[in-house]
Amino acid sequence: MTVKKFHAPWICAAAVLLTFRLTAPGAPATGPAPGGSIRPSFESPQAKAARLQWWTAARFGMFIHWGLYSEWGCHFPGTNGTLLNGGSAHMMLHLRIPLAQYTRIANVFDPTNFNADQWVSIAKSAGMKYMIFTAKHHDGFAMFDSPCNDYNVVARTPWHRDPVKELAAACRRQKLRFGVYYSLGRDWADPDAPTRNGYRSNTWDYPDESKKVFSRYFKRKVIPQITELLTQYGPIAVLWFDTPEEISPAESRQLVELIHKFQPDCVVNSRVGHGLGDYGVKEQSIPGGKGAAPWETCMTLNKHWAYFLGDENWKPASVVIHDLVDIASKGGNYLLDVGPTGDGAIPEGAVNDLKQIGNWMAVNGDAIYGTSASPFKRQPSWGRVTCKGDTLYLHVFDWPKDGTLFLPVPQKTVMGAYLPADREVSISIEAAKGGIHVTLPPRAPDSIDTVVVVRLAKPLPKQT
Repeated sequence: MTVKKFHAPWICAAAVLLTFRLTAPGAPATGPAPGGSIRPSFESPQAKAARLQWWTAARFGMFIHWGLYSEWGCHFPGTNGTLLNGGSAHMMLHLRIPLAQYTRIANVFDPTNFNADQWVSIAKSAGMKYMIFTAKHHDGFAMFDSPCNDYNVVARTPWHRDPVKELAAACRRQKLRFGVYYSLGRDWADPDAPTRNGYRSNTWDYPDESKKVFSRYFKRKVIPQITELLTQYGPIAVLWFDTPEEISPAESRQLVELIHKFQPDCVVNSRVGHGLGDYGVKEQSIPGGKGAAPWETCMTLNKHWAYFLGDENWKPASVVIHDLVDIASKGGNYLLDVGPTGDGAIPEGAVNDLKQIGNWMAVNGDAIYGTSASPFKRQPSWGRVTCKGDTLYLHVFDWPKDGTLFLPVPQKTVMGAYLPADREVSISIEAAKGGIHVTLPPRAPDSIDTVVVVRLAKPLPKQT
């Protein structure tokens, strides 16, 4: 039997990632497009591909839910201390808090611990490449200086600062891409924001749904505020819409055209509505297989999107890393959410997690950034595979008892192999029926995910 042995340092580094929510070993890796299909739009595929190039390479971003709802962490005065399973970002809806009462939170919102550079530094150190911030959530309160509507953080709070402005500037200084979240169809502060399900709109202040006209709200608030975001803060890398609800096809198209009029390179998610947008969105889940269209999944680091008093259920860093690897192996992006406190601090539990994730990414980032989905039809039983041109990154979650991994590639195509975590270790490659066996050391160098880098003579064709 022919054996090839490769010693560590023969080419630049590679990287790895992990995930607990995996498909069953040996299950097909193909499936429907995650987050729904993206129908052909009115622009060329080449224009969309060029706009998405940086986004697809980034793979990992930070989502931040922060607003008036963060002040109380769902412990709203007058509710007998009841904490809501729905989360603080939805407490106005679930508690049916009158707008006049909810707006009083603004009177005490003074986040003295907010530091935009610190937030961005935490994201960058964790290996994230972009940041999405909630410019306006469902409560309708703008977390930026909005000349068209004074229900905003600058006009209504004693703080009088613009976090969108400060975060955009901090991202530019630290070389992160900056984007904004905007609740499109739900706005509990506006009398003209109906929803497809009446329960989701403000029916306690504005009970007659039949009198609500989405187009009035769209013209009066949505278009002006999106214009403000696109023209006041420099480059906006992503416009992350949520809840399209009653938007019409013409209005969705109008939004996309407006965005690309002011910022042609701005990436737009599919929640702009009606099959438009650049990529699909999954929420709190990972698809079972690869999809044809670009996609992203957003997930929370604990159990809630925004700060929730008492929620210390932080996911272990190993779970987040496994999720990131699983997502990348299926060709997707991972938008990981944190909810800062009302005083502007990212909770210590989140910071600790992100530091551990960053340590792993510092060694293994090459196995995530700029990679494509696994070229193989089935996911391996021992972990996941990402690839970049002629380089395969084998993410070994479960260290094999017999010390070998099977890979369905011809032995003659293998040019070299090494472990990024320990380049002094020799890796043996042996021919096997239908592929090769990769012989590993007795113990895993990385207890979370050991990456094995395999360089081939040429890229493998994608299997379906």
